[in-house]
This record gives sequence, structure tokens and C-alpha cells, in this order.
Amino acid sequence: MPRPFVAYLRVYEPLSALDAPLADQVRKALEDGALSRADVGARERELWLRSQLARPRRLLPGERSDGSVAPDAPFDVMTISPAEVPGEVGPGPLVCPLDLRARSAAALVGFLATATGPLREEALAVEPEAIRSRASAVMAELTAGAVHVISTTWTVPLPWFALVEPEARRVVLAPRDDPERQVSWRVSMADARERVARAHRVVSGSLGDAGPAKVLADTGRWLDHFAPDSAVELDYGGLVQLIEDQDLLEDSSATDVNAIVDALETGDAEEVALRYERLREFWGELARRERHG
Repeated sequence: MPRPFVAYLRVYEPLSALDAPLADQVRKALEDGALSRADVGARERELWLRSQLARPRRLLPGERSDGSVAPDAPFDVMTISPAEVPGEVGPGPLVCPLDLRARSAAALVGFLATATGPLREEALAVEPEAIRSRASAVMAELTAGAVHVISTTWTVPLPWFALVEPEARRVVLAPRDDPERQVSWRVSMADARERVARAHRVVSGSLGDAGPAKVLADTGRWLDHFAPDSAVELDYGGLVQLIEDQDLLEDSSATDVNAIVDALETGDAEEVALRYERLREFWGELARRERHG
């Protein structure tokens, strides 16, 4: 079975920066074994399916039927070394709790906002207001006030590339069904915040506050929840299963987005159009595959 076609933006905080209850959970999870990047998609799918196949069905992974947290609820963590990140981060270990229950709650709220009435009624047996109330309660449990991971299906929001240095890209070519196949970037929190602030200033000044500027503003506010010596990772995740080796090697998305920001700042409309067309061609193919299955 292929990995979910999901891309990720993750924050890894120093363990020393976490509040005591969360730090204790993370230490225990690390003793049991951190989750590898290659296993994340399958693990999250497994936990979600387990919650939906339970009888009675659970609204969120890791819950009892009454909505309380199950005593054996999984708590998964990823970890990286400061040496794997350009710039000043740490001290290590840098840890990223997956926050799956909270992320699932946020996803349900997003589903309520975008799904049609018949689809909502078919997919959910709980009233929308009850879901929103539950989601608010679950999010309030997060000590940082925000999840450490945000994700998207079938694509990468183009403004995310403004956070990273194009030359810092990590590419591992392996067979498409090999979970080691990857494309990712890592950047220090300080650099990510500086980059997103500059991109937001330029884009909002040129294009207004909607669209890409809103994504940048939301991303900047999200980053502000975490320790300043954290690391940020942009990971194509399961999307690499959909892209040919040569296309992965020639992918210039991070370079193009950063060039667009530069061109907007200097007023070079021709360069903006050229770079955007290249991005549209690359990511448009994945969008077509989503629509046509």
C-alpha cells in the first residue's frame, strides 16, 4: 500500500525547552523509540483507521468512546540532531511530537468548513457544534498552543518554500515504494522566521493580504509558538511516490519561490511570470492526478 500523499512542515524543539508534562511524555516516547521520518505516514494512517474501525467509532485517534484520552493512547515523537540543521539550533535532542489527536481535531474543523452538507452528514455522526467544542478542548491541551506539524495532501503550499534555503535541499532517490525516498529541507527557526517575515512584507506589499500573503502570515504566527532555537523541516513526505526521479532532481520549486519574492521586491514582473509558470507546470501535474485519481 502506498504511503499517504501528504507533505509536512514540522518544528523540532529542544527537549529542554518543553514544559515539564510534555517533556516527560517525550522522554518516555524516546525511551520506547522515536518514529522515523520514513514511517510517519503509515503510522498516522494506521492510528486513524484504528479509531474509525473501533466500535463504537472514535471521533479522534487515541480516545475512548466517551471522548476522554485512552490510557494507552499512542504518543509518537520524531527527533533530529542539531548537527543536521544549518544555523544555530539546540541543544539536542530536537524533538517533534506528532500531536496526532490535536491535528485530527483541527482537520475535522477544516472538513466542516469546506465539505458539503450531504458529505458532512454521511461522514460524521456527531453534531458540528459538538465537534468544534471537542476540537477547542483538545487544542487547549497543547502546552505550546499549537501543533508541531502541519500537513497538506497532494501538494505543497508554494509560500512554504519561502522559509527554506534552496541549496539546503536533501534528496534521497530510491524506488517509489521505498519509504526512504525523500525530498526535504531543514532550517533554523531564526532563519525561518526572518525569511517568512520578509516574504510576507514583500508579497503583501505587492499582491495584497489575501492568498499567498495570508499563508505567510498564518505560517509566521504558527512559528512564533515555538522556542527560538528550534528547527523547521519542509518534507515532501509521500508526494515523492508520484514524481519521477529526474523530475525530483530538476525540481526548482524552492529556487523559483525565492526568486519570485526577489522579483516582486524589485518590480520585475517578467521574472515573476516566468518563475510562476514553471511552478504551475510542476505542481499542476499533481493537482490533475488528485482530481482524476
